[in-house]
Amino acid sequence: MRCSPSQASQRKRPLKIATFNINGIRARLPNLLDWLQREQPDVVCLQELKAADSAFPAADFEALGYGSLHHGQASWNGVAILAREAQPLEVRRGLPGLEDDSQSRYLEAAVQGIHIACLYLPNGNPQPGPKFAYKLAWFERLIAHANTLVDNDHPVLLAGDFNVVPTDFDIYNTRSWLKDALLQPESRDCYQRLLAQGWTDAIRHLYPDERVYTFWDYFRQHWQKNAGLRIDHLLLNPALAPQLKNAGVDAWVRNEAHASDHAPVWIELKART
Repeated sequence: MRCSPSQASQRKRPLKIATFNINGIRARLPNLLDWLQREQPDVVCLQELKAADSAFPAADFEALGYGSLHHGQASWNGVAILAREAQPLEVRRGLPGLEDDSQSRYLEAAVQGIHIACLYLPNGNPQPGPKFAYKLAWFERLIAHANTLVDNDHPVLLAGDFNVVPTDFDIYNTRSWLKDALLQPESRDCYQRLLAQGWTDAIRHLYPDERVYTFWDYFRQHWQKNAGLRIDHLLLNPALAPQLKNAGVDAWVRNEAHASDHAPVWIELKART
């Protein structure tokens, strides 16, 4: 079922949009389907599919009432957008200037009257080195493209795994991560430059004084100790930010068997009257 922007503008209930690094869609599909059934988000941005397009389980999502778009890659990366009772309308796959990039990391679609970009920013480790240079170059492309979207009169959302811990307040302890690409000054500077365009970081906007984590490493009992990081973000342009009603993390998903090391992060938008 296709939902046009004009139809979406008439919605009478809050809209829930989530981002979730699934860390292997084939291995975590039962977890993902359970979460979809329990939480019933309206739109979902997925990252790190680790599956070719031919292996994307579109039929499983359709059985739950979700239309889907996917930009896959065998064994690595990959992004997708799901929409409940609607079909996402593709706008772009791949960042401008990186259309020939072999790594599938970016997908844009019109969904429920909102222009949504789903992204999986490069990790960048080990640093320094070519992987970190690729991360920063990719980030620069994202900043340039985001600058063309931020002042749009239409609602725009950037959602995904940014692989950046914005500040020391967004990590349990920096001691073991000081050399990691997620905390490097260059990575953080790119993120702050992105926000400076006018984007609103939903979680930090609503919870300025609360430690919120979205990722817990598999090692050293990080989940059990709540030793987490905040690296999954939802950024709203000025046209969308006034609609922000609530935001949170479905941390219970991280406690399930065979869980991803990330938990879904979501926002809820006000119903239009």
